[in-house]
Formats: sequence, structure tokens, C-alpha cells
Amino acid sequence: MVKLDQHVANFILPSTGAREFSLAQHLGKHIVIYFYPKDDTPGCTTEGQDFRDQWVNFKEKNCVIVGISRDTLQSHINFKQKMQFPFELLSDVDEVVCNEFDVMKMKNSYGKQVRGIERSTFVIDAQGILRKEWRGVKVPGHVQEVLEFVTTLQ
Repeated sequence: MVKLDQHVANFILPSTGAREFSLAQHLGKHIVIYFYPKDDTPGCTTEGQDFRDQWVNFKEKNCVIVGISRDTLQSHINFKQKMQFPFELLSDVDEVVCNEFDVMKMKNSYGKQVRGIERSTFVIDAQGILRKEWRGVKVPGHVQEVLEFVTTLQ
């Protein structure tokens, strides 16, 4: 399980970028990982659009953004194309990375208990250390808060 101010173990997941995403390949850059419940749903679309709209600002801060959900790679490809996301979406259908980051939770959905991803964001610095986490994220204003934190890593 990941812990603040500790090194994050490498992981590899299928990516919309035509090859697998490996955390280790991005050492030397800050990494924002945002976990979201489901492609093409209102909150997840808004969150992705907010990251898209701030992408240049993150890039200027030597920062990579990736979104992770349990959706299939094909679902991610369609969602990324539809929303014109400039960053990659990673598919964690087996919940390996979701479990490592402890984002799988029981949630209420239309009066029923269902297991799903709790919207969460993590910032890993250029040395591979987890520096900040947000759990139970509410979308409005969140991306700006993440950007402000990343700015402090410079």
C-alpha cells in the first residue's frame, strides 16, 4: 500500500498511448495520478476536462498526468478521443493498482451498496516519492488545487 513521503513501487498498466505505461519510465518528472469511477459519466467527464484544460500548465511544471479506472482499454480509447484528452488513460481491470493505492471502496448507488473506485488523486514527485493525496474528491476546484500543489514542488 502506498504511503505519504514513501517511494511508490513501479507499476505497469495498459495505456491509451499505444504502449504500456510504466511509472519507472517517468522518473525525473512529477506525476499526477487521478483515479476515477467510470468513463463517460458526468463527474468523470468534468474532472477529465478540467485536467485537459490545465494540461499545458501541468506540463510547464515538468508534470505528467494519467487517469486510471477499471474500464477496458477500448473504453478509454473512445473516451480519450471523444474528450480530446492530451494525457493517457490507464486500464486497471484487475484492480491491482487500485488496490495498491487503496481506492476501492463500498459506495451507495441508487440505494444499493456497490464496490467501486473512490475518486482520488495522488502526486508523486520526480524522485518517485508520494507527496500528496486527495481522497473522496469533489470535482469543482480540485484540478486547480492539484496544480497549486505541483507548483510547490518546483
